[in-house]
Amino acid sequence: MLQASIAGEGPPLLLVSGLGGTAKFWDASAAALARSCRVIRFDQRGIGASSRGSAPCTIDQLARDCLAVLDAAGLERAALLGHSTGGCIGQALARIAPQRLDGLILSATWLKPSHYMGGLFTSRRAVLLQNPQAYAALSALTAYPPAWIEANWSMFEAAVAAAPMSEEARRVVAERIDALLSFDGSAGIAALTMPVLVLGARDDMIVPSFLQEELAAALPGARKTMFDSGGHFFPISRPDTFTAHVAEWVGAL
Repeated sequence: MLQASIAGEGPPLLLVSGLGGTAKFWDASAAALARSCRVIRFDQRGIGASSRGSAPCTIDQLARDCLAVLDAAGLERAALLGHSTGGCIGQALARIAPQRLDGLILSATWLKPSHYMGGLFTSRRAVLLQNPQAYAALSALTAYPPAWIEANWSMFEAAVAAAPMSEEARRVVAERIDALLSFDGSAGIAALTMPVLVLGARDDMIVPSFLQEELAAALPGARKTMFDSGGHFFPISRPDTFTAHVAEWVGAL
């Protein structure tokens, strides 16, 4: 069972978070987006209030979960905003059920695996299994610009406090890492005929800007905005700028 919430009025906008998979990721931006959109957000399978279920955890399965959320909300169509792994899920959904999407926002995401991401996430997975608190600490330290996390140290402390300590929680995170490392959207990218907005940050240490530029280049009709700063979690570190771009783009669909 996937736990979802809906807020606001206007064109429907489905928010899909990344590796962490939580609806809470969008706390910094959901209220602002709900002023002009009907915002749907949810905990992904095995995360937060949502049960794991028995299906294998793949990007395609997570995309089908998005369809289940839209169906439960009674929505035939919506724009989808996917951050990081959520952008991979969005690409998969656009391939599986393009008729359900009014538009696609790919935020801090990528098209296909790279040596950098393979090395980074393989290392993170190893740390996760040996020391989940160190995994959570390193995740937070690499997700934000150093000056921002220094000034907002409670975010670091909260991340460490929420480390996946149980064996089940670590298994869920590990299988999600495996899923994102297995994703390669290059074969289906030409089928993305709906409007697309690519958002990225030039100082992203998790999904480097060259990967976001590669994604945009594979979508010649897409609109692209690269922020000079904000780190990987720029929806949290730069919420006003982020939500302004998203709301303006969705409003113009």
